[in-house]
Amino acid sequence: MTLEQLRIFVAVAERQHVTQAARALNLAQSAASAAVAALEDRYQAALFHRVGRGITLTEAGRLFLAEAKAVLAQADRAERALAELSGLQRGHLRVQASQTIASYWLPRHLVAFRERHPGVDLDLAIGNTAQVAAAVLDGTADLGFVEGAVDSPDLSAHQVAQDQLVVVVAPHHPWAFREAVPAAALHETPWIMREPGSGTRSAFLAALADLGVDTGALRIALELPSNEAVRAAVEAGGGAAALSASVASGSIEVGLLHPVRLALAPRAFTLVRHAGRGLSRAASAFLDEMGRPDLA
Repeated sequence: MTLEQLRIFVAVAERQHVTQAARALNLAQSAASAAVAALEDRYQAALFHRVGRGITLTEAGRLFLAEAKAVLAQADRAERALAELSGLQRGHLRVQASQTIASYWLPRHLVAFRERHPGVDLDLAIGNTAQVAAAVLDGTADLGFVEGAVDSPDLSAHQVAQDQLVVVVAPHHPWAFREAVPAAALHETPWIMREPGSGTRSAFLAALADLGVDTGALRIALELPSNEAVRAAVEAGGGAAALSASVASGSIEVGLLHPVRLALAPRAFTLVRHAGRGLSRAASAFLDEMGRPDLA
């Protein structure tokens, strides 16, 4: 079994498509198919169900996928450790962040790091808070940045910034004509929410709970997977939503959204890293670039 076979298997499993995996790895489709077939033949285990032109993982394939990803993550850490022996002329830093952070707060730090360390390969992935925490735990991300709380004894969390949530509605919504909306009135309107696992959603619900609001009684009309989708749905009159001020400010300025006065406490932007793994030199340098060397 080779690392190349594992990389091909993981690529096929994640896409459930041999041709797309081969294209992503810059391989011929026949080479990708042969690598998977070699694994199955050597260990006499079917890794994929083949139905027509589609493929799905078998139970053996699902179990093997987790192990293959762990092996590849460990091999990548070993490779980066050797590369970093020559300083940061080379290296690899993998960062995963939740949407608001990745879109509005993190880019300036990424640009500054790239200018100082142009030889370091820098990968940014975007996910919700739960997905970021999982990536840091399984080693596919060196550093994570989230808006929600993380609850794992294996993760170390440090606040790096603050953000303000704002409740917004369309200009013709009844709340747009009120001086303020009391917490007791929040059940009057449908709500547009991010998906479960989103930091924005969990921070908003926690803030409402602190205000004494029964969050289970809120009328959730839509659950959407991105800030931009939530913002567009509110602009279209779908109801109210809580968004980062960074996300909503442009639409507020041009009159597409109206901010609702509601006393919400600021939320934290949080750095998460694995408590049991040492920081790579690239990760330490990135934290230094952020002006927070105490976190390293």
